[in-house]
Amino acid sequence: MLLGAIGDDFTGSGDLGNTLARAGMRVVQYCGVPTGPSDPSVEAGIVSLKSRTIPPDEAVTQSLAALEWLLAQGCQQIVFKYCSTFDSTPEGNIGPVITALADRLNAEHVIVCPSFPGAGRTVYQGHLFVVDQLLSESGMKDHPLTPMTDPDIRRCLARQTDLPVGHLPHSVVRRGADAIKTAIGEKQGRQLIIVDATTEEDLYQIGYASADLPLITGGSGIAMGLPHNFRHAGVLGEDETRWQGSKGPCVILSGSCSQMTRQQVATHIETHPGLFINIDDVLDGKTTPQTVSDWLLAQEGTPIVYSTTDPQTILAVQERHGRSRAASAIENLFAAVAVDVVAKGVTRLITAGGETSGAVIEALAPETLEIGPEIAAGVPALKAGPLTIALKSGNFGEAGFFEIAAEKLGGS
Repeated sequence: MLLGAIGDDFTGSGDLGNTLARAGMRVVQYCGVPTGPSDPSVEAGIVSLKSRTIPPDEAVTQSLAALEWLLAQGCQQIVFKYCSTFDSTPEGNIGPVITALADRLNAEHVIVCPSFPGAGRTVYQGHLFVVDQLLSESGMKDHPLTPMTDPDIRRCLARQTDLPVGHLPHSVVRRGADAIKTAIGEKQGRQLIIVDATTEEDLYQIGYASADLPLITGGSGIAMGLPHNFRHAGVLGEDETRWQGSKGPCVILSGSCSQMTRQQVATHIETHPGLFINIDDVLDGKTTPQTVSDWLLAQEGTPIVYSTTDPQTILAVQERHGRSRAASAIENLFAAVAVDVVAKGVTRLITAGGETSGAVIEALAPETLEIGPEIAAGVPALKAGPLTIALKSGNFGEAGFFEIAAEKLGGS
């Protein structure tokens, strides 16, 4: 294994896998830390965790366990992948995890770059933008678990770590890999370096400049240039795998409440069966995994079950039941539903929302996920035995994403 990665959720790990697979690497996504060795043919291994919103000490423990396994497989470089909207409150764990990984790897300089222009996320002057809005003015300000109120990634990271935080501006990045590499080396006393990136070409150049760094961190875009480095070194083989989809029944489980997911749900239920999940009914026991599963299996087409709703409704639910209890109720419901419908013959499964996707994958417990073709920017088709899966982060994809994903999961 050449490249090892640690993802803080399952959707983002698939996003990273998509980036590396498109560049010709043989990629496997592992669901949790494996207990045995990897297949010798794997060139990039991604250990996906469900650690984005857990306490920092737990996230550090899990991430270090993943790191030790990846190092044991021979990985020459490590990527820590977090969300391209830097989903993390001041009490979050991105900083603590980076600090722990850097310490274990003796990393003198660590790039921090959540930029992913393909999904509209860019970093400029140390600030994170979502399309043309500052992060704090985008829909992320209303995220139910990690509301983002500060777009300055330098400040966000500094609140979470004692390591000194520096900044490499776009004026340097646009001059290319050599300039970036030189500037990183000159950042004396600045161990964590926020790097601007507004285009995919910026990310390629940052990747080329990172060939000798033991640890890089960011969104999936930060890995775009890394396969080139291994190919240039003569150690990256050709990928000759062929994707084979599944033709069986398809269902959709949506727990995301992002602006784009709300639009995607509205588009899908115009032509397919849809069932809205009221969290009050779940907590009262009126809606159970069995009733939801029975409804899904009785439908024609590509049915969707969704708790997706607007920020005002989410806030009211959280005020009644508490943020954690409301989120857990939906995650547990969808996880149980997924297990039941797959056991009863569903072979294509689409989930929307990072926490929802993580809960579903943990419940299904596949050991590995094969990375297939891209469905939308940042969203690959995945395969675990006869089951094909799409794990969509909240704001990814266009309005007709669910229809496209169902078709792609059934393709070859």
